[in-house]
Amino acid sequence: METFFLETKDKIRLEFVLYQAEAPTTVQAFLDSLPFTRNWIHASVSGQEIWIDDAPSLLVPQENASVFVLPGEVVIGPAEPKRNRVAGCMGIYYGEGRGLDAGNIIAKVVDQDFEKLKRLGKEIWHNGAQRLRLFNE
Repeated sequence: METFFLETKDKIRLEFVLYQAEAPTTVQAFLDSLPFTRNWIHASVSGQEIWIDDAPSLLVPQENASVFVLPGEVVIGPAEPKRNRVAGCMGIYYGEGRGLDAGNIIAKVVDQDFEKLKRLGKEIWHNGAQRLRLFNE
């Protein structure tokens, strides 16, 4: 079971399990892009989601793609097809929401870290952008 981690400015760490069987090409491209650090903001339209619009560019097709993302799941917009409105974006849902276009769903937070993810989402919603680091060990 392959995982990656998100680390906050306060060194709080959240673990995510990757959907290797459902999105193998995207998961491998994502792992190859790690580590990276970005300023994450709160979504204004798609629901309870933190996101970035400068995600690593993944030259992958749509796989395990949907606008319907479950709480705790991670979605990344593939570079193809060109018409995709979420290309170059990455989101992590901490509650209910729906994407603006189909993104590749690649991971889910582990159950024991879901409450930490909800707190992080609410903190970014109330206090603004936060610099987060994504990496694997």
